[in-house]
Amino acid sequence: MLKRLFDFLSSLFGLIILSPVLLTIAAFIKFYDWGPIFYRGKRVGLHGKIFRIYKFRSMIVDAEKTGVLSTSKEDIRVTPIGRLIRKTKIDELPQLINVLKGEMSMVGPRPEVKRFTDLYTNEEKVLLNIKPGITDYASIWNVDEAEVLKGSQDPDKDYFEKIRPEKIRLQLKYYKEKSLWTDIKIIFLTIKKMMFSK
Repeated sequence: MLKRLFDFLSSLFGLIILSPVLLTIAAFIKFYDWGPIFYRGKRVGLHGKIFRIYKFRSMIVDAEKTGVLSTSKEDIRVTPIGRLIRKTKIDELPQLINVLKGEMSMVGPRPEVKRFTDLYTNEEKVLLNIKPGITDYASIWNVDEAEVLKGSQDPDKDYFEKIRPEKIRLQLKYYKEKSLWTDIKIIFLTIKKMMFSK
């Protein structure tokens, strides 16, 4: 109950304070190619329930139809404005709407597509018992997934081999340590990482 109150108030405050930035980015995306402002991909939420995530669209229209789920730094599907907002993580800010609606939390395992959650082991399935979040330990560890996949000929395969094992380990760490204090600590660590990472 306390976590939900914290999520509601912090997401509402974030949307109000960041509204000038959000509206400016939305205008740039719309005027670039007149496509949708948001990417609304399907993600797996609490107890396996499917929801649609809010992200600023950083790729060409219908980019997901290529079948590739992971994105490398050189991905030609990413638009010029998309490269900027991905680098600064601004593309993630609209997820505050998902938090406000109760579909996500400020802190929790990053939401995955069903194709990936279907591969969860019995141990990993406990991650579906908590709401996915905007940030977590794994987000702090791997702040730039596209950089890790740079030059990859098979981004999905390299994601599974180079990123997923440590990502899952850190998500399980959060599951075991979850508390309001842990959430606050992770939020501050995330802000510090974004401000001072090169």
